[in-house]
Amino acid sequence: MTQPNLSYQGSKLRVYFGSTVLLCAMISSALIFGFLVLICSIFPFAVRYRVANLWVKFVLVIAKIFCGIRYEVEGLENIQDIQTAIVLSKHQSAWETIALRLILPRQTALLKRSLLWLPVWGWALAALKPIAIDRKQQRAALKTLLKQGKACLDEGLWVVVFPEGTRTAPGEVKKFSAGGALLAEKTGFPVIPVAHNAGRCWSRNSFLKYPGVITVKIGPAIACQGKKAGDINAEATAWITEAMQDL
Repeated sequence: MTQPNLSYQGSKLRVYFGSTVLLCAMISSALIFGFLVLICSIFPFAVRYRVANLWVKFVLVIAKIFCGIRYEVEGLENIQDIQTAIVLSKHQSAWETIALRLILPRQTALLKRSLLWLPVWGWALAALKPIAIDRKQQRAALKTLLKQGKACLDEGLWVVVFPEGTRTAPGEVKKFSAGGALLAEKTGFPVIPVAHNAGRCWSRNSFLKYPGVITVKIGPAIACQGKKAGDINAEATAWITEAMQDL
């Protein structure tokens, strides 16, 4: 679906050209880097993780050069002393699923199992220790998140969760699911709330990408020892909601 950005007053030709270049670059490079990740499966996880992050850097550079999309990060000081954590992030586009891999420490993410069926890149994703779930099977999905999430955290990997479950348009608010907060309750690891406005440049379900600066806000760690999932979720929701008002 192609959705126009009604607030954009610049060249439409630039938007269409840049968006086309980005799409072609993402698809072609995903195949190349996907094969490289698969080849590197014989090496330690850290090796294939670094290879995958080269693709992330490439995509963000292409987005900057051809689409004029840049980003800035606020609140990095909030995670400099955090060894391992669970991230509850706002979800507006595909941009944050890519960019957070560079912004945050080594991580895994909760994602749809069907993504692993994509040729080459999906197979490469499977080699990067994702927490893959079937959202239609909610009980099984939660069980998988709690089991695999704990294993990843104990291994030192951050766990990134988008509690809204699906991408939301700028200004849209959806109730946070409790999965990430429940993982925090069960494991005691801190929660890091993340807000951003990526949807203004990289809209959900849209081919078009618009120039601008995406702001990512990283909140202070939420201590979860002895807290219930509902309280953790409420605290993260409140911080993200307030941060989004500033964006």
